Amino acid sequence: MQGDSNNMNEKRANRALLLTMAVVVAAAAVIAIIGFIFMNRPDSYIEGQVEGTNVRISGKLPGRVMEFFVREGDTVKAGDTLVHIHSSIAEAKLGQAEAMKEVAQAQNKKIDAGTRLQIINTAASLLSQAEAAVTITKKTYDRMERLFSEGVISEQKRDEAKAAYEAAVAARDAAAAQLSLAKSGAQSEDKQSAAALVSAAGSSVDEVQAVLEDSYLTAPYNGTVDQIYPEAGELVALGAPIMSLLRADDRWVTFNVREELLNDLPMGKEITVMIPALGKREINVKVYYIRDMGSYATWRSTKSTGSYDSRTFQIKARPTEEVPGLRPGMSVIYSEPEH
Repeated sequence: MQGDSNNMNEKRANRALLLTMAVVVAAAAVIAIIGFIFMNRPDSYIEGQVEGTNVRISGKLPGRVMEFFVREGDTVKAGDTLVHIHSSIAEAKLGQAEAMKEVAQAQNKKIDAGTRLQIINTAASLLSQAEAAVTITKKTYDRMERLFSEGVISEQKRDEAKAAYEAAVAARDAAAAQLSLAKSGAQSEDKQSAAALVSAAGSSVDEVQAVLEDSYLTAPYNGTVDQIYPEAGELVALGAPIMSLLRADDRWVTFNVREELLNDLPMGKEITVMIPALGKREINVKVYYIRDMGSYATWRSTKSTGSYDSRTFQIKARPTEEVPGLRPGMSVIYSEPEH
């Protein structure tokens, strides 16, 4: 009888333990269900970053960096002077070009001035003498012609007077041509050649001056000095970057997304993103660029069958309004819409 009583007590204890365990499991399940229902599930989000146009400042002048007028982080406006570069070679070439220009101008001035006045006066004097000779020989010839018609002189005498007159006329014409040539000066081809030399010399001066204009580099846009490469006193080559400038008016955000999300990010759509660095500020941006990232940026399937590779696309969007303090490199958070 004592054994039966012990068995009954053991069975009651086992049932009580099982009941307790069942209650505990049920309570845990209820708590889990309540937590699943009432607890906030973490949002699915995409992280991107802010980007901006970075302009490299360089010039056409090789030389030595003499002085910087800005430092990294400075805000500048378009037209502000950034750096001074000195080139003794370019300045020497400018002096040489200006000297050649002065020589060409002097030569052109000499040709344009024409023949010297003394030569013109001499030619005019010779023409006057020739004209006087024509007048005398003409009178002589006329007189001989009259005497020949009266039979006073021979035909030979008349012909000699005529030949002298014609020779005087020819001499007068030659003297007139010589005076005209002296007054007209150099030939038109010589004048054109001299003018072309002046133009070429002027172009050489302009070319060197255009290069020397880059001795003082200025900011092409409003922005912030991002990085300065050489130090003051260093030599820089032709076209070498001196510094980089972040444009103040050109900012956008970039995301890399799976292709199944493209339906929620069509071209031209405005979305809201959050900038943690600006106190979790939310801003509106407008999608303006969508591009396939290529096969190297592809999410691979984790299943052996029944799935496919999901390609990656790059999305770019610009803020719909100016956002003070927005800088390239800041993180951008975009919460995926629930489906």
